[in-house]
Amino acid sequence: MGTKTQSSQRAPGPGAEPGRRRPPLVERWRESADQHLTPTKRSLLAMWISFGTTWGAVRLITHGIRGGWLPWGNISTGGQHLHHYNLGIATLAGVGLIAVRGDERAVGHPAVAAAYGAGTALITDEFALLLDLRDVYWAKQGRLSVDVSLGVLSVLGTYLTARPFWHEIATVTRHHVGSAAKRRLASAP
Repeated sequence: MGTKTQSSQRAPGPGAEPGRRRPPLVERWRESADQHLTPTKRSLLAMWISFGTTWGAVRLITHGIRGGWLPWGNISTGGQHLHHYNLGIATLAGVGLIAVRGDERAVGHPAVAAAYGAGTALITDEFALLLDLRDVYWAKQGRLSVDVSLGVLSVLGTYLTARPFWHEIATVTRHHVGSAAKRRLASAP
């Protein structure tokens, strides 16, 4: 007799075959990730998610500082404003150092990919400033198009990096929600 998996040791749920219960949704997502995501795709996914999250957080923080609804202000050193692209450059320099060093465990690690995505987002968010070499961050011309394009880019990159995985996640989630709804309807008086 083979070893039992963790999901087969659970008590059966309604509608499940005896001795077997459907794993919780997060566990199903994990199984889908194991099935569809290679280490490279995991790193790319971590990079794109980090890019989108960092970019969104930076936009929120900069608007909060400018609008006065956040309790802190800009970062300055010696009276000089430190733009967040500087932090992005430092982050990418660190990632580059890891890559040049060539430690294979670190090079393909999702945390390194996430740092790369965050650093890239910090730089990309201030691209207009770097392009004109003037502080045009809050200029109205083109700001909306840059915001929208970067947001779409991060979502599109996240999706395209692991398209089969996202389709499986959607299928698993839809099935899980549908099964839960059927069980509730069946148990309703």
